[in-house]
Amino acid sequence: MQGHNDFCRCLSFHTKNYSEISSIVYTPGNSSSLSILHSPSINPRFASSSTPRPLFILTPVRESQIQEVVQCARENGLQIRTRSGGHDYEGLSYTSQVPFIVIDLVKLSEIKVDADKKIVQRSRTLTFPSGTCPTVGVGGHFSGGGYGTLIRKHGLAADNIVDARLVDVEGRVHDRKSMVEDLFWAIRGGGGTSYGVITAWKLNLLSASLNRINSSKAGEKTILATFISLFLGRRDKLLEFLQKQFPELGVKEKDCNEMRWIQSVLFFAGYDIRGFPEVLTSRIPTSRRYYKAKSDYVKEPISKTWFEGIWKLLYEKEADEAQLILTPYGGRMSEISESAIPYPHRAGNLYKIQHLVYWDEPGRDASTRYISWIRTLYRYMGPYVSMFPSSAYYFNGNFERLARIKSVVDPSNFFRNEQSIPSLAFSEASEKARE
Repeated sequence: MQGHNDFCRCLSFHTKNYSEISSIVYTPGNSSSLSILHSPSINPRFASSSTPRPLFILTPVRESQIQEVVQCARENGLQIRTRSGGHDYEGLSYTSQVPFIVIDLVKLSEIKVDADKKIVQRSRTLTFPSGTCPTVGVGGHFSGGGYGTLIRKHGLAADNIVDARLVDVEGRVHDRKSMVEDLFWAIRGGGGTSYGVITAWKLNLLSASLNRINSSKAGEKTILATFISLFLGRRDKLLEFLQKQFPELGVKEKDCNEMRWIQSVLFFAGYDIRGFPEVLTSRIPTSRRYYKAKSDYVKEPISKTWFEGIWKLLYEKEADEAQLILTPYGGRMSEISESAIPYPHRAGNLYKIQHLVYWDEPGRDASTRYISWIRTLYRYMGPYVSMFPSSAYYFNGNFERLARIKSVVDPSNFFRNEQSIPSLAFSEASEKARE
């Protein structure tokens, strides 16, 4: 209780309008606290009563409120978890094993378009290369790199970011000019929560006209291979290309649906393309299930024999709701240097592979079974993916630069979680303490 009171007194001291900031602070005793914490987009694995909960949840409506929260969290020894959409696989934006608070950015949702209003309203092709899941917040998406259906044409979301605003460990606000180029480089693919709280992004809009193809071929009844792609061009050009390069798919004109770009976003998100795009602003996912996922990168073609071993694993009981998602790389991704931003997975990667398993049974025993199954699959994939150590969890040659930047902007390692970039000074001090 002392920690609660000290934090509240600190906010009262720093803010000019405490009644205003108190309206965005939720304590465990608040009737709305649990519903805010258990945002619809979180993984139900982390919604149990045994999951550690924050001392406070804060839903700021202005940047200045975040400055005050950062200052008071530091003064009271509380870690910060910054949540944008709450979609992260391991719940790191809303769980911790030490006393912590959650800054939920759900109310910082304003969008400004620096273009002629009539052009924006009438455009059917104005776009941005981002992801396919609407419950992913832009904060985590952009700062992690952000891949989506347009990566082969325009690269990652982070490749097209031109400015940002960040609250640092001292509670100061920086834009690209004042944060210096190294820090701006780091937050575009290196994970923004390692360096501060990012409150705004500025990005380049791009032009795209496109078609969509959705074709399926089934082998065994219990395993379905689905090919879904997005093509920027006319349907006749797509068919001409596919018939020449991939005749085995047998794609016909009836398999191709022409649509506006925003309709393709609805399609990939699992919504009816005849619906209203406003549904994409909802935090409510199309389904809410327990799941475990792992990702990696494939550099060499997987043999047919090895795929047959994958099929055997997919026939197991725990794999009834399992998926392997292969996202092709190449194109623009291979043209951008692996050091242009922290995200290094560029030339040489054939595709990103995501392993997922879903289940509906509650309880620890069920989670243990399904997680054990996906780990077996992941180990089986070892010879073909970028492991030793897994490239998906590291930044290759960019890691040292990220750690050096962290050591300058946050030497005490205040902004941290289980997957964050460490401060070199903090790491060295920890090593000495263990000695």
